[in-house]
Amino acid sequence: MSTNEPYGNNPLHGVKLEQVVAELVEQYGFEILHAYLELQCLKNNPSIESTVKFLRKTVWAKEKVENFYLYRLKNLPKPDDVQYLLPPRDRTIPAEHKPGLPCELSFSDAKRIKEKKALKDQARIRKKRSTSDNPWGI
Repeated sequence: MSTNEPYGNNPLHGVKLEQVVAELVEQYGFEILHAYLELQCLKNNPSIESTVKFLRKTVWAKEKVENFYLYRLKNLPKPDDVQYLLPPRDRTIPAEHKPGLPCELSFSDAKRIKEKKALKDQARIRKKRSTSDNPWGI
């Protein structure tokens, strides 16, 4: 990275959080965003202003929304392991990677992803219990 470009090729550089939320809502709407992101601020009386207010106070949710923006709306390639460890606003992408068309989203796909995540979580819990020192496996 040169000194002329302190942010490298960072797709979120100069993009305000309100703009991120507004673009996501314009493309997908609050219902589908809630189905994928499972944030209550997108379901209960949703507005761009209230969502931004919540995200500014909640770092993990802000990063979740920014990841969604980068990899679903902008359809950028998933980051490598080093970049993945950084918050979305600190990530850079190779210069040859340009934003693509927004991903097609559906409620059935959101449900499939949620079920897949639940199965992974259950497997991780079972593994944790089976390897613990507790003889009852609890």
